Amino acid sequence: MVDFEKPAPPYLNEKGNIVRLIIFTSLFALVFINIYAPFGADKWFDLTKFQFFFFSSLTILTGVLVVVISRIIMYNVHKRHSIKLWHYLVWIFAEILSMSLFYGLFQKVILNDPRLFIDLVKSSSRYTALVILLPYSTLWLYFSWREKKEQIERMVDVQAVSPNTRDMIPFYDEKGILKFSVKKENLLYIESAENYVSVCYLNKGKVSKYLLRDTLKKVEESFAGTDVIRCHRSYMVNFEKVKVIKKERDGLKLELDNVSVADIPVSKTYVSTVMETFSRFYQMNDVV
Repeated sequence: MVDFEKPAPPYLNEKGNIVRLIIFTSLFALVFINIYAPFGADKWFDLTKFQFFFFSSLTILTGVLVVVISRIIMYNVHKRHSIKLWHYLVWIFAEILSMSLFYGLFQKVILNDPRLFIDLVKSSSRYTALVILLPYSTLWLYFSWREKKEQIERMVDVQAVSPNTRDMIPFYDEKGILKFSVKKENLLYIESAENYVSVCYLNKGKVSKYLLRDTLKKVEESFAGTDVIRCHRSYMVNFEKVKVIKKERDGLKLELDNVSVADIPVSKTYVSTVMETFSRFYQMNDVV
């Protein structure tokens, strides 16, 4: 059963994948309208095939601007807030509705279609749904396959290292290239920084940071099932380094076992996860 409350897969909102989605959807729409001629497109004007291709292409690409604007907005919203799976699906429905309204208005105003506007929107929604959902579904499957492939390659890389370095935690960039490794016992926390993550760790007894180009959501996936967990929209923490939980006016804070590190905030979304993990390490009377 699909859990619609879980966050949408991070790869759906990666900048490169958004560009691929827009380009593929545009090409699919062009092929679709020139082969199937929906909306009675081939009867609009007395045109040659080349002229029809040119004008229909302009019309389709104008409609696809809805997708471009929508994805730009989604990308910026995603940088600030977590987008759940049901949010993503509702967003797609809104894109279909917006494009249907555009094509319905185009038929009514530009082509002087005598039918009611609501009937034009209903008719165009069927074709628009195909233009949107088919390329979206295809790319979703491709992105999912590529993500699993990269995860498997990472697992193979970890298993291939020598026994003396198997306690090292590898960090990969957004392209899956190994950039940095650190012993788990030295990892303190991971912080989101725009399109980067900042890995905070101990280096010769001093707190150091390594800036890695990747998203916190993608890093979170690589730590699934471990004690390095998400505790905030902008933070992950190595729970082996957590000394105590403090309840303050502005919410829960995690105090680490290093005095040089500021307390890590806990957002309401992750309170239950934090408390469950914390209870495995400490007795309840340790909570301040």
